Amino acid sequence: MKLKKSLILTFIICSIGLITWESYWRSQGKIADLDDNKDLWALQRAKVENLSKNGVLLMGSSRVLFDFQLNEWQTETGIRPIQLASAGASPLPIFHDIVNNTGFKGTVLVGVTPGLFFSTTYPEAGPWKRAQRRVDYFENRTYAQRINHYLSMPLQNNLALVSTSEEGWADDIDLKSLLNNFNSGTRTGKPQLPPFNAFSYIDQDRNNPMREKTATDTIFANSIKAVWKFIIMGNKNPPEKEATTNFFVADAKKFMKRGGNLILVRCPSSGWIKQGEDKFLSRIDFWDPLVKATNAKAYYFEDYDKFKNLECPEWSHLSAEDARFFTTELVKIMKADGVLSNSKTN
Repeated sequence: MKLKKSLILTFIICSIGLITWESYWRSQGKIADLDDNKDLWALQRAKVENLSKNGVLLMGSSRVLFDFQLNEWQTETGIRPIQLASAGASPLPIFHDIVNNTGFKGTVLVGVTPGLFFSTTYPEAGPWKRAQRRVDYFENRTYAQRINHYLSMPLQNNLALVSTSEEGWADDIDLKSLLNNFNSGTRTGKPQLPPFNAFSYIDQDRNNPMREKTATDTIFANSIKAVWKFIIMGNKNPPEKEATTNFFVADAKKFMKRGGNLILVRCPSSGWIKQGEDKFLSRIDFWDPLVKATNAKAYYFEDYDKFKNLECPEWSHLSAEDARFFTTELVKIMKADGVLSNSKTN
């Protein structure tokens, strides 16, 4: 009897604690949100195995994640793309995986963010390693890891207090992230990354709109800009234009030879980041030779009046509203060009 009462009391205390902690974080503006981790990516990668020629894959870095909205693409074409883009990563390892480890010959859209696309082919470099880790995890994940992810989904979808991420955002509230983001000042002797808060939400199929706060709160957007400046100014590695271009072109030709439809897209950027890209990674020196070498269909945002004046709230990604517009209008353009099917049937 005493044991039963103890269990009931323990349950009540734990429930009160859980409700209180959840309510507190909800009052602070936190919501239940999924972690865009390697498990979530692997679930989308697994879908490629059963795709027909009508299938569409999106890959690139974070601009493809933010700027292409899956609902709008599906509305225009009747086909829901599979989102395989990976933030802060080169698209080359993921495209290489699709070309060489699958027989897929549908449509692949590759976003070309110059600083990441042309960054490196060195396996241990950050942009390459971030993407390759996801490919390797998909190939090697165990059944226990798959089950663990499936069991975590209801919690992630319903409890703000378990919201966390592989990125370790400054506003993550799990203990690991709090410790990782502890600012030790100058004691390490190394410059400290400015607070980097999450600025998007991601769905189970990796549809990824920007948080409204990023587009409406100038102070918050400026905090993201500070991070971009810190990362870009701290990068002393020059782009590897020849190596990255040659690597990608070899896979592009192999993909198109088997009947694949390859599309290259340069998504919008603005402000300080665009100025740097125009100066150090110019269209004439990087984009144009890539397009010529692949002979792929290519779309550069500044070629279209409706896109060239789009402003990115934090210089590098479109707001949710502008991303919906960009997706809808670019898909219409691609359909008119015959690059995408006008059919709304799978």
